[in-house]
Amino acid sequence: MLVKSHICKSIGGSIPKCPKVTDFMKAIKEQFVTSDKALVNTLMKKLSGLTFNYFKNVREHIMEMRDIAAQLKSLKVEISDYFLIHFILNSLPAEFGPFKISYNTHKENWSINALLTMCVQEEERLKHEKKESAHLVAHQKANPNIDKDTSKFKKTGMKQVKIACFFYKKNGHLKNDCIKYKKWFKKKDIVEKQPAEIHTIQEQPIQGPQTHEEQAEIEPTIDLSQNTDETVELRP
Repeated sequence: MLVKSHICKSIGGSIPKCPKVTDFMKAIKEQFVTSDKALVNTLMKKLSGLTFNYFKNVREHIMEMRDIAAQLKSLKVEISDYFLIHFILNSLPAEFGPFKISYNTHKENWSINALLTMCVQEEERLKHEKKESAHLVAHQKANPNIDKDTSKFKKTGMKQVKIACFFYKKNGHLKNDCIKYKKWFKKKDIVEKQPAEIHTIQEQPIQGPQTHEEQAEIEPTIDLSQNTDETVELRP
């Protein structure tokens, strides 16, 4: 048979001989019968696991989810448009958070076509914001000194002033409040006063009784004659 000659041997051996082509095609179809229950399970997992990941646009993402829902309907699994809209919203990333809040606060229910249009507009808005943020980052990389200046200002503003004693070389108090400095200053003051007192004592005149010879050395003597006013002797 011509049809059987074009079939792979691994498959043709499992198909029984048929006198007619129609019977032979029915036999092949029976070899590839799938279970509707298994297909429903596969489609439900695929629908619940779909998430928008920016590898394709949001329009293609929503159209794929609508196609899976249509396949489930053909397998007698009814999915309403209201249920599918919530499935689509849950599959969107966190960047669409304000968009989801807007839908939840809206009184009217959107159709799938209206949701598709709104999601496309929101995607364009997010792309525009990403371009602006990318331009800002590129501008900051081109001018790295801006970040350095601001970081220096923050560091200097948060810097704490440490109190240190210049005499004892310890932190936590000033030199005027240092106990060791006060003791050292008192000792230094006493040592400086003692030579001054000794110096003043040495400069004072010696008091007390003096002998006649000592007075003679200090005071000059004058001897006057009885008849004349002339100085007779002057001893130094």
